[in-house]
Amino acid sequence: MPRVQVIVNPASRDGRCGKAWPEVHQRMEADGWEVEAFITSGPGDAARHAYGLVGEGHVGPGDLVVAVGGDGVVHEVASGLRGSGAVLGQIPFGSGNDFAITHGIPRNDIDGALRCLKEGVDRPSGAWRLEAHPAAPASGDYPVQANAWDGPAEKEGRIVRWTFLETDAGISSSISRAKLRRAKWLHGPIKYTWLGVSTIPVWRRRKVELQMDDQPAETVDLTLLASCTGETFGGGYRVCPGMAPSDEEAVLVVAPRLSRWRMLNLMGSVKKGKHVGIWGITSHRVRRLDLRPVDGNGTPSDVPLDLPTYIQADGEPILQLPATLVWHPAQVIARGAKSVPWDSEREV
Repeated sequence: MPRVQVIVNPASRDGRCGKAWPEVHQRMEADGWEVEAFITSGPGDAARHAYGLVGEGHVGPGDLVVAVGGDGVVHEVASGLRGSGAVLGQIPFGSGNDFAITHGIPRNDIDGALRCLKEGVDRPSGAWRLEAHPAAPASGDYPVQANAWDGPAEKEGRIVRWTFLETDAGISSSISRAKLRRAKWLHGPIKYTWLGVSTIPVWRRRKVELQMDDQPAETVDLTLLASCTGETFGGGYRVCPGMAPSDEEAVLVVAPRLSRWRMLNLMGSVKKGKHVGIWGITSHRVRRLDLRPVDGNGTPSDVPLDLPTYIQADGEPILQLPATLVWHPAQVIARGAKSVPWDSEREV
């Protein structure tokens, strides 16, 4: 029987993952797997365990580690496995499941996800190395700390996170940051809809200095910038049309100053991937991005300002500008469907 390490987040999908896990475990064993399972109990547990599996020699190149849950546990497991050559699989149990969307893993279909684990194709996937300042105050939900698996920062006062799904700054990261103090009684997609509707009307404008690769830096009256490892984030919204995890460069989408009405009405266009080219929204191919907040006098700052500009790491709203992002191809091996649209030239 093939042995597989499985890391389960029982809190995924509002606790339904934990309730379903015993049956999933039985089905995996009935399907021929020898399962060694680890159940997480809080933020950081999955990354810590995956990193330990690598460091202690329990998994290495070609060995499969399965994340059971949503994109949050995928982020943590990928962080712990990064650079090891171990293979990351998933049984989706999240609200968004954009890792599954990108890699063609069936959602809401356990049998299909199990077939993908046994019959799928392993492909290299890139990631952003994000180095930024911690956001204050810290939250017990998302502790701000340097992690051994992320590596040390190059600049004083910063910490590092690797993003395997999405990073963004502007109104979207402010909406995500708001979840630390508001709408904790709401769950699922409606939570972010409510946070968006309630945050946009009071969101304070800000300017950011943006430098892409070796191009001259420019100051942008920013509404949003975002980059994904695939096309989608937020449960299928095509934020970065044309992006594939195997690309040597990443897609960066930048939205300049938008009216609040346009912010509220942008979601429909983003869902279809039709937002680039309207209202001044642009798309760029980049390898490096340097971001600095701009103060009221128009001067870029090398330290955080009183009005913070948050930047996310796979949904973790714990960092703020100044920040540096560097795209690194082939940071993790992902097991996905035999055929995915962005890998059409592969013979299967």
